[in-house]
Amino acid sequence: MGWIWMQHWSREEEQEPRLVYFRGTLSLNRVPASLPVRITADSRYKLFVDGTFVEMGPSRGNHAVWYVDTVDIAPYLHAGENILAVQVLRYPAEHWRGNHGIVRTETPGLFVSLDYPVQWKCHAVEHYHIVPESPYFSPLMILERVTGDTSLTVWMLSGFEDDGWEAPVGIPNEKVPAIRRAMNLVPRTIPFLYRKPRAFAGVVKGDRPWEWRDLLLWGKAKVISAGSVETVDLDAGELTTGYLSLRIAGGADAKITLLQAECYAGDPVPNPENPYKELPKKGDRTDSTLELHGFTDVYTSAGYGTAEQPEEYAPFWFRTFRYLRVTIETGEQPLTVLGLDYQETGYPLEVHAKIQTSDPTLASIWDISERSLRRCMHETYEDCPFYEQLQYAMDGRSEILYTYACSGDDRLAVQCMESFSHALRPDGMINCSYPNYETNVIPGFCIYYIGMLYDHMMYFGDREQAMSCWRAVERILAFFHSHRDERGLVGKIGDVNTGGQIWSFIDWTVAWKDTDGVPPATKQGPITMESLLYILGLGYAADLADFLGLTERAQVFRQEAEEVRAAVNQHCIGRDGLYQDGPGVEAYSQHSQVFAVLTDTVSPEKGRALLLETLKDPDQYAPCSVAMCWYLFRALEKTGLYAETDPIWNIWRDMVRDHLTTCGEDPVTYRSDCHGWGALVLYELPAVLLGVRPGKPGFEEILVSPRTETLDWAEGTVPTPKGEVFVSWKKGKDGQVSVQAKGPEGVPLRIV
Repeated sequence: MGWIWMQHWSREEEQEPRLVYFRGTLSLNRVPASLPVRITADSRYKLFVDGTFVEMGPSRGNHAVWYVDTVDIAPYLHAGENILAVQVLRYPAEHWRGNHGIVRTETPGLFVSLDYPVQWKCHAVEHYHIVPESPYFSPLMILERVTGDTSLTVWMLSGFEDDGWEAPVGIPNEKVPAIRRAMNLVPRTIPFLYRKPRAFAGVVKGDRPWEWRDLLLWGKAKVISAGSVETVDLDAGELTTGYLSLRIAGGADAKITLLQAECYAGDPVPNPENPYKELPKKGDRTDSTLELHGFTDVYTSAGYGTAEQPEEYAPFWFRTFRYLRVTIETGEQPLTVLGLDYQETGYPLEVHAKIQTSDPTLASIWDISERSLRRCMHETYEDCPFYEQLQYAMDGRSEILYTYACSGDDRLAVQCMESFSHALRPDGMINCSYPNYETNVIPGFCIYYIGMLYDHMMYFGDREQAMSCWRAVERILAFFHSHRDERGLVGKIGDVNTGGQIWSFIDWTVAWKDTDGVPPATKQGPITMESLLYILGLGYAADLADFLGLTERAQVFRQEAEEVRAAVNQHCIGRDGLYQDGPGVEAYSQHSQVFAVLTDTVSPEKGRALLLETLKDPDQYAPCSVAMCWYLFRALEKTGLYAETDPIWNIWRDMVRDHLTTCGEDPVTYRSDCHGWGALVLYELPAVLLGVRPGKPGFEEILVSPRTETLDWAEGTVPTPKGEVFVSWKKGKDGQVSVQAKGPEGVPLRIV
């Protein structure tokens, strides 16, 4: 069996997200040792066997790739009649009516293939609605308004009367969109997300909190009397992502609201010009005298639940929360809460790096950073799990580096690189958030994508992977080359984020708040950072070209880089030798000095003085924020100023002080409490403070070059594709450093 769908499916039903149930009967004389099922859907599926949640998918594809999953259901089967149940969430083809990161076609469908006959029935769920999370920008489209249905109480189990359901029809191959035809389906390339049962850690406040504690701790049923309203705030103990499950009995027509929040915060700061930017004012994230701000699901109970067979409300998509506010308003019947918990979920990241240092604050920073990275890894890397769940090239480059350094796993990274190679636009840019239906072009992010390919070359030495994405490298650099002006600089190619045009975003830093993260010099012409980023990309590309044996292209890239360097040095240097934010514009930032150092536009000696100048006066020179600290740290390392990184860690120490359990997005608005680009310490400890980095592509040589300026000692193990490396170093009383290192046999290890 291939693609199937409902016989009666109208144009009206394609105007909003719909949930369709498929119920299949599988009869077995005996259970085979293995029974693989190939399954995918347009748009999402959840697979159950006899009521047990088995898997969710498919893996997020893009406009060029549609993934199919293979799931072995044998462990869930028994001899006799088994019920295969599939929930399919169908998003309309119009992108703004559904999740922005989920690709779909004009034709809905469920694809199921297995070697045993299954009789299927299907039913479109009534009273199920997806609502936008914001009137301004709603990339998630996962929040639900649902009314329970007594006719669906046991639809996943044997014995359910499905006479009123219709038999689905097969979709002829010629009517299946080409990307989804069986021969074009691509096997899943990443592991399935893990699911781990979790209980809420406690009750913060609410009505009759002791009764809620008894429910959470001991499973004692919580009764809410008829005609009453109760509210309680539950604490998960950390910011997490998970599938919520509420089990209830009785209480017909009770209204249950589940508000998910990252933290407690003050009232939003008014912004009449742009209400979307009215964000809660955050401080101590555990200050329960403040309010919870977040997203809500609303469920109206049917009242059919019993202690033996509860009525369950389980939102289709995973939710992101640290706190959950539950508000229950009963009608004429009392309602009994039998259980409320969740299954934590995410990419199965295995962190193998184990590191200790003389600075105990770094251990706390590692804790919130590791959790941040985990929460921003699902079927793609994500900017943030709470607001967008979209994969961005800048965020992705950083998150991938952190993944390599702490785990050595490149599976999600490879899928990310392949996906962005499919995001090429006719003009040579890539859509810098992808998969994504929204147009989002940020020139600098295209350069970070080239950096992503460079990093994979250095860590894994995979020529085939590099070559598969080479066309994107050439097209991106050709775009920048074609936009050089008469001075030899990259001309003005973007502006502030006004929607639908190229956005020259650089960093979320306070001085650039009013220009959406773009240096205000953009108002007078091109910005220096885009020329410097072009030089950076040319350098990455030249090394990639050498690796691929494309020596002539490498020479061309290096010559181009020299020309742009000369132009920057001729037109973009202002007072005291500082690099301006725009040619001839008397505005300066830390960013231009950092990237001048990283691109060899300025010598390390001169660059050192420029960086020191910006470090001592952050009010005069826009400082690098969380997103840019990896680049800032590399420039400080290159100029012999690594000791200056210690006070910069105060950004993260302040996060720990304010009781964040993940890394915040930026110091400007702290819109998101979990942003993967903030997990910098996952790279810094293994790759810099212990110093384990690739000395040659693919770790054909292991370089151990620890930075010792900020610590008295450090030791630990670091994963590499060649095996683990152990490093231990310590300063003596005379300031001399002794280093011990041991790597895998047969791999040259060079200690510097």
